[in-house]
Amino acid sequence: MPNNDALSKINIILHVRTKDINSKLFSMKKLISILLSATLIFSVAGCSSWSKTANGGLIGGGAGAALGAGIGVLLGGDAQSAAIGAAIGAGVGGGAGAIIGNRMDKKAEELAALEAAKVETITDVNGLEGIKVTFDSGILFGFNSSKLSEESKATLTKFANTMKDMEQTDITIYGHTDNVGTEQANEKVSAKRAEAVADFLKKNGMDKDRLITKGMSFTMPVASNDTEEGRAQNRRVEIYITANEQMIKEAAAAN
Repeated sequence: MPNNDALSKINIILHVRTKDINSKLFSMKKLISILLSATLIFSVAGCSSWSKTANGGLIGGGAGAALGAGIGVLLGGDAQSAAIGAAIGAGVGGGAGAIIGNRMDKKAEELAALEAAKVETITDVNGLEGIKVTFDSGILFGFNSSKLSEESKATLTKFANTMKDMEQTDITIYGHTDNVGTEQANEKVSAKRAEAVADFLKKNGMDKDRLITKGMSFTMPVASNDTEEGRAQNRRVEIYITANEQMIKEAAAAN
C-alpha cells in the first residue's frame, strides 16, 4: 500500500497535468503517460535525498518516451521539460541514464556561474536529466524589444563558451511574456526574442541544427500577472539543454 506522501505527490502531478490539458498545452496522451508511470512514482517518492546521478540511473532504467513525460513533472519539477528532448522511442538503460546525469550535473555547476541566470536540473521526455537556464527578459531586452542588450550579449557569450565541450546536446529556447497586450502580439514578441537568442548563439559557434526556438506568448506564466513583480517574472527566456540521440547512444555503448 503506498504511503500518504506518495499519494499526495501523485495527486499534485495529476492536478498540474489536468491544468495543462485544460490550457491545451498538452495532449491527452501525456495524461495517460502519468497514469502509466504511477507505479514507478511509488518507488522514487522517498528518494529525494539521492544524487541527481542516482536519479538519472533509476529513471533511465525504466523510462521510455511515454513514461519520461510523466516522471519528468515529478522529478524535474517542470511540466514543459517533460515534452522536450530527442525522443528515442525506447527504454534508456540505467547505466546510460547515470552517465548522462553525471555530465548534466557537472555542466549545471559550470553554468551556475553565469550572471543574471537561474540554473535548474529537469527531466526530459526520455526520463533523462537535463538543464534549464532562465534569463529575465528585462536583462536581455529593452521594453517590447527583441534586440539583445550589450549586457545580455556578454552573458550569452559565456553561455556559448561553457557549452562548447558538450556539443551532443539539443538546445531548446522558449520566449515568454506577461499578459499585457493580445496573445497574438505577445506570441510574435516572444518568438522574436527566442530567435534573437538563437541567432546570437549561432554567431558564437553553436550549430544551428542543435537550436530549436518557440514563442510561448503568455501561455505558461510562472507567477501572477496581477502584479508588476509577477509580470516581470513571466517576461523571460528559457534555454533547455537535453541529451541528443548521439549522446544517448554513446552513453548506452559505454555502459
